[in-house]
Amino acid sequence: NLYRQYPPPFAWMEQYNYRHTRYVLAANADAAGVLRRKGYAGPAAVFPQFGVDTELFVPRPHPAGAPLRIGYVGRLRPEKGVELLVRAFAPMASRAELIILGRGPTEPELRALAQRLNIAGRVHFMGGLESGQVATSMASLDILVLPSLTQSNWTEQFGRVLVEAMACAVAVVGSSAGEIPHVIADAGLIFPEGDVAALRGCLERLLDDPTLRAELARTGRAHALAHYAQDLIAAQTYAAWQAMLAG
Repeated sequence: NLYRQYPPPFAWMEQYNYRHTRYVLAANADAAGVLRRKGYAGPAAVFPQFGVDTELFVPRPHPAGAPLRIGYVGRLRPEKGVELLVRAFAPMASRAELIILGRGPTEPELRALAQRLNIAGRVHFMGGLESGQVATSMASLDILVLPSLTQSNWTEQFGRVLVEAMACAVAVVGSSAGEIPHVIADAGLIFPEGDVAALRGCLERLLDDPTLRAELARTGRAHALAHYAQDLIAAQTYAAWQAMLAG
């Protein structure tokens, strides 16, 4: 989903394939746009290549009186922007907990940052999870944040954790990187990537307004069921293959 130009002979191979391809499955609109820009003129279907299990990722009750839980789920790498989340969370650490689920090379830096900001006791690094534990842990959150940062060679192609969180009726906040705004649509809050103050503003809105938080939780689950359920993705995939075979 990023436009790149390659030197010969790779560019020639690309063009050969675009001329001889009968049909394209594009995982997002940006990817389809790159193909068009590179000269592909045939039919294309645009939809994610996987969905969410809406019977596994479901809302679950939260313990009464528990502190609000803001969470991140995924690899701890620079492009995921978790440092921004820690900084945005710091002023509200007395009002909520930050749950970080995942491992990666930036974990030591993130732990050190939480220490410097005097919020280490409110930032919980839970490590990696077995796949069977993700749904339960996701549903225990009140807010999920995906603060990704576009790089020269990468931007978010989908953001699977967003649809999983929405299916769990967890309010979502995402950066403007890549496909994130298209995935969230009007079912969550979007902030300009890299903008700590804007992310902090989104989190403060959700902490201050439980009605908005509940509304986004309901809207998010409805959005996930309507657009990202596995049976819907399967039906779209089947329809695309039928169109492909029909020429």
